[in-house]
Amino acid sequence: MPVSPGEAANDKGFPVIGRLRGVLVEKTAPEVVLECAGVGYEVQMPMSSFYQLPEVGAETVIVTHFVVREDAQLLYGFASKEERALFRELIKTNGVGPKMALAILSGMSAEQFIDAVQAENVVGLTKIPGVGKKTAERLVVEMRDRLKNFGAPLLTPYADRLAGNDTLATPINPEDDAIAALVALGYKSTQAAKLVGKVAVPGVSSEQLIKDALKAML
Repeated sequence: MPVSPGEAANDKGFPVIGRLRGVLVEKTAPEVVLECAGVGYEVQMPMSSFYQLPEVGAETVIVTHFVVREDAQLLYGFASKEERALFRELIKTNGVGPKMALAILSGMSAEQFIDAVQAENVVGLTKIPGVGKKTAERLVVEMRDRLKNFGAPLLTPYADRLAGNDTLATPINPEDDAIAALVALGYKSTQAAKLVGKVAVPGVSSEQLIKDALKAML
């Protein structure tokens, strides 16, 4: 992929994509497709940011983190620079990759995660799929001091920011979509189905089911 004028590049010569503005053409948690100037970018997002997206067909802006691996080029998207900054701090932690970082930001609000780290709440952190006791202990030790630099906007729970948001469309099979999203975030299929079944009520969107299922884990 060539580097356009004015576009930064990493040490492998790939452009660093830091922001996308375009039309939301697909939205299947935790992945979206954003069409920018005729190019469709596949972007994975934590549920805290996914909940804030407009309906399909609307224009939106997201900030991104670009990862280049030997076998793939991956884009991760966020509703704010602050949340992306927390994601970048998470993946600096030994044993925490992008997928686990997405699961952490989906399973807890930023405020809940920061509170858990500062309170050394290892048990609470292990409720997130993929986060074992040793990883939770590393998160507490390695991130406790780094999290002191984060400001008030990041500390607003996403559940509060989203109060009254009725713009998201209801999919045809919200329970199936919610289960698929939880599996993509690291839950086992049987566990995801059980969680969704526990909170499912008629007429609720997949986004709300995911939110309620994740809340039930805390």
